[in-house]
Amino acid sequence: MSERRSGILIVVGTLIVGFLLSQFPLPDSLAWWRPEWVAMIVIYWVMALPHRFGIGMAWLAGLALDVLKGSLLGMNALALTIVAFITLILHKRLRMFPIWQQAMMVLVLVGINQLVFRWIQSFSGESGQGLVILLPAVMSALIWPWVFVVLRGIRRALHVS
Repeated sequence: MSERRSGILIVVGTLIVGFLLSQFPLPDSLAWWRPEWVAMIVIYWVMALPHRFGIGMAWLAGLALDVLKGSLLGMNALALTIVAFITLILHKRLRMFPIWQQAMMVLVLVGINQLVFRWIQSFSGESGQGLVILLPAVMSALIWPWVFVVLRGIRRALHVS
């Protein structure tokens, strides 16, 4: 198997793990504390491999997430595309930031993801829940250092470039 194909399989494999983690059952009281796994994985791969994982791959991941969650087709796709676009613009800076500054940027990027998703949801007639929609962004920022270290370890150990 070619090196390029194996790299794509590893990226897709990490996205599948993100899809599974996003569907892991939680009690209703903890549902808003679920990190945005797929958004964090998209942010990492756009930041680490901007020439291989870009806006198109983020859009495909968002469509897959829409199908998986049963949401209006294109909601997650648009939100992840916007996040990937911003990450692509800032990827050189993000790579230079210390991990705590990256976590703050993940807070902003996942917050944008949440706001776009809820904004589109409001057009379909669903009511908003207030600022509680930003709790997944806070949780994503808190666990970003571990997600970053794990994904970087996978990328380096399996020589994905």
